[in-house]
Amino acid sequence: MTRQVTIALAQHDCVLGDKDANLAKIERYLRQAADLSADLVVFPELGTTGYRQDLLGDKLHSLAESAEGPASQRIGKLAAELGLWVVLPLIEASSVAGVAYNSVVLIDRNGEVVGSYRKNHAYSTEGRYFAPGREMPVFNTDFGRLGIMICYDMGLPETARVLTLQGAELIVVPSAWCQEDEDIWDINIACRALENRCFLAAVNRVGTEGETLTMHGKSKIAGPRGQTLAEGARFAEDLVVGTVDLDDVVPARDEIPYLRSRRPWSYGPLTDLRL
Repeated sequence: MTRQVTIALAQHDCVLGDKDANLAKIERYLRQAADLSADLVVFPELGTTGYRQDLLGDKLHSLAESAEGPASQRIGKLAAELGLWVVLPLIEASSVAGVAYNSVVLIDRNGEVVGSYRKNHAYSTEGRYFAPGREMPVFNTDFGRLGIMICYDMGLPETARVLTLQGAELIVVPSAWCQEDEDIWDINIACRALENRCFLAAVNRVGTEGETLTMHGKSKIAGPRGQTLAEGARFAEDLVVGTVDLDDVVPARDEIPYLRSRRPWSYGPLTDLRL
């Protein structure tokens, strides 16, 4: 098993509510990434549908589908053709009518859905439209152990730490991050990578939805010191590609042993529901 992985972050705009148009763009980015010898391609939060739940209205539920539904099957077919791992965002339908999740699915090189991650932490009004996820899975790949967060999850340090303690060496973060919080974007990426001595790849949307949301892009791949290894354009579509060696994680964790220095018996307030 090779420990090097070439990551492609597809920083793109979306057409709100037009799944076919967005999937066609995703397919174009997959072909570009394959031409650049990518192993893993990551797309922005809700990149198959657009982000603004309030503007989608009743259409939100008609756009929802299962983790192994038509979007995953369509992209899985191309993933198998190109030999790519894909992190694909979608509105995931629940088995309960009227309940949906802000999710991503992980598709392997054979085009099969390995699993899904449902966003755990709702930002602003998201909780009106999406049920929260309850699990933080880590996935085995042919290059290493992969964890996934979605956008605002990155602002809760517990999320990345739980993924790390379950073995994640690389964490990817599909996002629709607003330009007003660009400074927080930079800080969160660096902090989560440094604290966990892992690689972190965060892809951000560009474009506007409605009159109040503009997303600034600037997708990044960060190393175990929190350093920026690759960075995308601001306010423009881009394909950010970088190669990392997951064998660098062990020496990084030896150099600054945050994980060995933990004292879990002192951390009771972290799970005190009275706070």
